[in-house]
Amino acid sequence: MQITLFLQVFEVCDEGNKGYLNREDFEVAVVMLFGYNLSEVEVDSIMSSVRPENSGILFEKFLNLMSAKKFAQLFSDETREIFTAFDVQDRGFLTFEDFKKTFNSVLPKLSERIIIEAFREVDRDSDGRISFKEFECAMKHGQDEVSPLYFA
Repeated sequence: MQITLFLQVFEVCDEGNKGYLNREDFEVAVVMLFGYNLSEVEVDSIMSSVRPENSGILFEKFLNLMSAKKFAQLFSDETREIFTAFDVQDRGFLTFEDFKKTFNSVLPKLSERIIIEAFREVDRDSDGRISFKEFECAMKHGQDEVSPLYFA
């Protein structure tokens, strides 16, 4: 279970059993969980949100942060898989034909007018192609706003 893993990592990284993670502890915990370092900007932002009376990140906050980051990672992985399924020619972008073919296979009675409107909506820079970034943005549309730091 995720909570157990987060607790284990928190306890291992809580140098000296202080009951919180300082900046360095937190950075190590993120590497242990996700395999990469956060940017300095991300760490600064997170650490600046710590209450002054706390010397670091308490487990509850750590749990919330890591749960959001894990959700974002899973969402991004799933979005990449869907994009790859649409991008059958492996070009790194979707053309209108790719988009239309996929919609027609899933919703064969959907009118071409609606498919065209949807394509135009997703193709934010109007270059006739949908990049992964544009696709990802469309997939996130309508979700509750979550700090972009957790969707890195």
